[in-house]
Amino acid sequence: MSSSTTNISIRMDSDLKAQADALFSELGMNLSTAFNIFVRQSLREGRIPFEISLNKETLSALKEAERIAKDPSVKGYTDLDELFADLKK
Repeated sequence: MSSSTTNISIRMDSDLKAQADALFSELGMNLSTAFNIFVRQSLREGRIPFEISLNKETLSALKEAERIAKDPSVKGYTDLDELFADLKK
């Protein structure tokens, strides 16, 4: 494994960050270490390492998105300028 590192930026609610900082500090680590543990465990398991559940509304929206993505009559975009031009119409 490479020993080089890179910086990332994550947007998070300031209260949530403070709570996470306090918890991870009690566990003897910082937020960066906790995030690295999460990512390593995700890669090890090949999934998010805990259950994520959806409410019916979210599940319905995901199914609709899958349906739209598979529908050949729905226009797709690979260019943001084209997308925004169509949105302005």
